[in-house]
Amino acid sequence: MLRRQEGVNGAPAWCDAWQEEMATMGEARPGRDRPEDDSRQWRFRVRAETLPGENVCVVGDCRALGDWSSRHMLHLSLENDVWSGVASIPRDRDVEFRYAVCVVLSPDCINVPETNVIVRHWETHIVRRKIPCKAGSNVEAAGHCKPDVYGQHDGTVKVDQGWLTTNTVIQLKFFNNPLVLWKRKLQGRKIYIKLSPVNLARQQSLEPISSTDNMEESMDTHDGPEEPEMWPIAEIAVMNEEERMFRLQEQFGRPYEHGEFMIFNINVLFPETVAFLVDYYVYSSRAEEGEPPYHVGFSYLLPGVLKQSEGQVVTPVTSTRHRPIGQLTVDYMVVRPMKNFECDMSTSFARLWKESWLGLDVGHRGSGTSFKGEPKECADVMENTIASLKQAASSGADLVEFDVQLSKDLVPVLYHDFHVCIAMKRRRQLEEHDMLELPLKDLTLDQLHLLKGNWSYSGLTKGLHVCELGVCGVYHVTEKTSSRVFSNEEEDDHQPFPTLQQALEVIDPHVGFNIEIKWNMQLQDGTYEVYHPFDLNLYLDVVLKVVLEHAGPRKIVISCFHPDVCSMIRLKQNKYPVIFLTQGVTNKYPPYLDPRSQSVPMGIHFAKSAGILGINVHTEDLLRDPSQVRQVREAGLVIFCWGDDNNNVETIQHLKSLGLHGIIYDKIDQFSRKEVKESIFLVEAREAQRELLKVAESPGETGPPSQQDPPMSVDAARGPLVSVSACSFLSDEPSLKPDPAAAVAAVTGS
Repeated sequence: MLRRQEGVNGAPAWCDAWQEEMATMGEARPGRDRPEDDSRQWRFRVRAETLPGENVCVVGDCRALGDWSSRHMLHLSLENDVWSGVASIPRDRDVEFRYAVCVVLSPDCINVPETNVIVRHWETHIVRRKIPCKAGSNVEAAGHCKPDVYGQHDGTVKVDQGWLTTNTVIQLKFFNNPLVLWKRKLQGRKIYIKLSPVNLARQQSLEPISSTDNMEESMDTHDGPEEPEMWPIAEIAVMNEEERMFRLQEQFGRPYEHGEFMIFNINVLFPETVAFLVDYYVYSSRAEEGEPPYHVGFSYLLPGVLKQSEGQVVTPVTSTRHRPIGQLTVDYMVVRPMKNFECDMSTSFARLWKESWLGLDVGHRGSGTSFKGEPKECADVMENTIASLKQAASSGADLVEFDVQLSKDLVPVLYHDFHVCIAMKRRRQLEEHDMLELPLKDLTLDQLHLLKGNWSYSGLTKGLHVCELGVCGVYHVTEKTSSRVFSNEEEDDHQPFPTLQQALEVIDPHVGFNIEIKWNMQLQDGTYEVYHPFDLNLYLDVVLKVVLEHAGPRKIVISCFHPDVCSMIRLKQNKYPVIFLTQGVTNKYPPYLDPRSQSVPMGIHFAKSAGILGINVHTEDLLRDPSQVRQVREAGLVIFCWGDDNNNVETIQHLKSLGLHGIIYDKIDQFSRKEVKESIFLVEAREAQRELLKVAESPGETGPPSQQDPPMSVDAARGPLVSVSACSFLSDEPSLKPDPAAAVAAVTGS
């Protein structure tokens, strides 16, 4: 059971005061909310289907509703199947708000002196719910009014999964036939797998007492719990069309079938105190209908074995007689909330896409790759540089795609390959054996800039050419066998290794960014692309913090080839959409080990399971089977494509005709067929500004401004177009709208 706010005997003196404070959370308080004569009492009422242990909360743009913070939401109470609560809200202005379904874990007054609010799912309409300033208090009349319906607003149903606030998610992945049983009579049998979190310090934490925290209860197959414990939350998804959404487990688990990809998703507060019990069940071949299976064994995963953000664990399978009968191999991922950054609930673009954003032109590494193939096939400007991004933007790119990884001192820089080469000679004097290949991760930002062969970059080289430092430069790995020289190489914008922050600050904000995060992948033959010493949580937190703090109104899409990275980015923040990069079926690249990367259908299942925006498919696979584009779109996902096949005008037009949302290609200055070389976001922003200008100048002659943009003054509308409202970022495309009857269930797994 959850330890609620009644407290514990012998609690510290501050406990009663703290509980009194938490009991009034969301209500008007002296010094925090407006004076009583400048506020109004408002009763919120909403119908929502919830699971045991879940609460409905209200968050909004005033202090009584948390100022969009998940930590200070108004918590409602269930009264006659309607969630209800009262707050004092400002009287002199409109108040905007949303509903959210949360698990609220109150302090135990011993180890945890604060309430933990875990957002399970929440409303994400761009146009928020609104209480007009002209509306007085509704407290007396509220009982006679029809309550709101959770998720339904503005003519649409929009509910999206939550993100990590104070909780940690642990995913355990079962694939590539992870369970091996040596006992002959069990071989070839259908084995049911049930995973249960087990609290190792239940007397000192908020974790519930598990129904399976001792072996006797684990072995009992006749008396299952009446209802599942709500914390910790353990859910399961299987990568197929019917079971890809996370849901609570059945009493005796689910059978693992050969070749399947099964994921257990567990929400916990204190991962260092939670172990995992894996029970195995088999039904008798002579079992009658309704007869339970028998318990054949179990495995334990202790928290100490989950040492890194990701890894693999091999653990024995023990029989009920405590004899080893097999082994279990599990890949795991530990996702922790971002440190020193709190996502608010004002706006989310994570799963929205605008109807007009179809067939977008995306500049590959800016203006194109620089080192792949013959020089005539490559871009004239070095890839992943500020100059390359600017050239693509001026050539009409809707978005520019580029690669980001961390330097040794944890600075996000733009660079594609995992390795660089350094040499003691100038380029024209180089031979292949003169170059030393080093991982980029082993060099600090200052070292990368010092090695770039320029005279001065941001003062780092202090006017000295790097040859005077004993090294003549740093080169791309392919320059071992190439003598290519780029024009304007010594200008700052043409230098390699610009920082992500620099790109966000200097590139036209109307050009969107497709930020590909580089991370090590394991190939099917067991080898790795590179050894990464960074902790994955730290790595992603550093990159995401730069994006969240410096992106401004820019359109951002984040992508990665590693499915776990995509899941982690989605869980760590609630603002920007994520797209999964997949090779699919290919003859051009060695296959990855992870089955989610090996085909478009598996990519679809993963994207739906992870709650991300869409997938970015290798064009080779789409040209082999164009019907896959329709499959992706019918699943309600956005689809981009990448690959060398895209570097052809006819192919680009063919891909657009298939209905792709974005095509990534090189040399956008040559292959783009746009008549006006501007991004679609700039064009739409200009059109929206014209409409706002008409409204501002003649409000009586035109309709109201679009609800997707806030009102603009006449002076602002006449001013230069320098940015776009964040609310104009994304809206619904009819083909991507969820079915209203299934939208909430798709997120909640119910």
